[in-house]
Amino acid sequence: MQPIIASELRLEIAGMTCAACVARVERALKSAPGVASASVNLATERAVAAVLDGAYPNAAAATAALAAAVARVGYEARPVDDQEPAEVAARRARAADRRDQWHVVAGVVLSLPLVLPMLAAPFGRHLMLPAWLQLALATPVQFWLGARFYRSGARALASGAGNMDLLVATGTSAAYGLSVWQLATAAGRPVMLYFEASAVVITLVLLGKWLEARARRGTAEAVRRLHALTPVRARLLRDGTEVEVPIAAVAGGDTVVVRPGERVAVDGVVREGASETDESLVTGESLPVPVGLGARVIGGSLNGTGRLIVVASATAAAGTLARIADLVERAQSTKAPIQHLVDQVAAWFVPVVVLLAAATGLGWWLAGAAPATCVLRAVAVLVIACPCALGLATPAALVAGTGAAARAGILIRDADALERAARVRVVAFDKTGTLTEGRPRLADRLALDASTDALALAAALQRGSEHPLARAILEAAGSRVVPTAVDVVAVPGQGVRGAIGGRAFALGTTAFIAAAGVDPAPAQAWLAGEAARGRALA
Repeated sequence: MQPIIASELRLEIAGMTCAACVARVERALKSAPGVASASVNLATERAVAAVLDGAYPNAAAATAALAAAVARVGYEARPVDDQEPAEVAARRARAADRRDQWHVVAGVVLSLPLVLPMLAAPFGRHLMLPAWLQLALATPVQFWLGARFYRSGARALASGAGNMDLLVATGTSAAYGLSVWQLATAAGRPVMLYFEASAVVITLVLLGKWLEARARRGTAEAVRRLHALTPVRARLLRDGTEVEVPIAAVAGGDTVVVRPGERVAVDGVVREGASETDESLVTGESLPVPVGLGARVIGGSLNGTGRLIVVASATAAAGTLARIADLVERAQSTKAPIQHLVDQVAAWFVPVVVLLAAATGLGWWLAGAAPATCVLRAVAVLVIACPCALGLATPAALVAGTGAAARAGILIRDADALERAARVRVVAFDKTGTLTEGRPRLADRLALDASTDALALAAALQRGSEHPLARAILEAAGSRVVPTAVDVVAVPGQGVRGAIGGRAFALGTTAFIAAAGVDPAPAQAWLAGEAARGRALA
């Protein structure tokens, strides 16, 4: 009998640097009572744990237990805040990016003078800095910019394991310490110093971490954009009065008012009013959908020209848009089959590298090399073997792929589906409409009266409208001189009419034009030809 999963808890994990960290966090989560499975993603810095039914009294207790298990191995875990406004998350991300960027800049400024003699030597220039100046430049890089590696490495050692930062801290400390020892025992004789090696390695690793962080923040933008489509506030109709409330306060059964041009707050059913909604965010269809009494509307879709009274069928957190965003996040949190193999290798990578470095130093010492040479050879093994790419390449590619797909309107169920997609050779699209960009454009036009600028007149009727077709006409009109239209009336799902220069004009479907007293027969042949070319005509 299969165990019953009560819920899936999502946690943000802070402090991970490589695949070895991922393996430790996963083991910690799986060791917690009542956890059936756990998956940790280095690229998104998130974990998903499946908790058995009855293991904990409530979700808060389960989250606290899992966070404590993660803390015991030296990392920080906290619940994912789905209600955090997109602008707050973006502001925090920009602040972190600026901090990391300045650290990289400081590392380059301090390390470049140490590397300059090496770059100038092939041109016959000898620019070696005094030993005391090399020490002064390398020390802040080692202990200020490199402090994060010492902290992370110490946490790893405290939990009885190793990680990439431990290799960086050990390798650069050995090079820095050897240089200090050589300088202290020089007694006036020339010595080899390796301050540039320790400083440059730390700077390059910081640069790599900054680029990785930027990639992670960029791929998370797709999910933030999905959440941003949901309005922050909604208008509820209570006792005949409109009351504005936070979107989180809307419950199923509440009556929501959607004004023209606003986004629909939550999924629901229209109780009153008629309009059209732009649902391209979900369907990809460029044409708006007419809605009236009893029609279902999707939270996040854009309302057209009519006022709607909608009965909410779900909260915003349980709506269609939220489920889509959740699907994207779950896909980014799952692991492709190849990633499981990578994680198994990475779990043993750090201890094996440390043993190989020690064996390298011992081998050179047994071969009669000087102690300084033995240390340098061991440091080279430690530094060059940092498993950054090993642990990050696959999850970063997965997050980038699912994020790019989400921006293009393609939803990927999980990492396994994405990996299998590489073997797809034939794709069949089952869609009632067409595969579109989600926004219409004016492809062609026919003027039966050459004496008038039909496009300018159409733009005049549509000016000020947020309807997708109106935007297409205004974009096509470009820099034309557009006259002023008065008494403009929009009829949802049919068209718009108004007066320009004392004359009545109508723009809309053929039925709407015919009802306005205009015979569309002269254009029927042209309309049929355009329809045959696959261009949407009403």
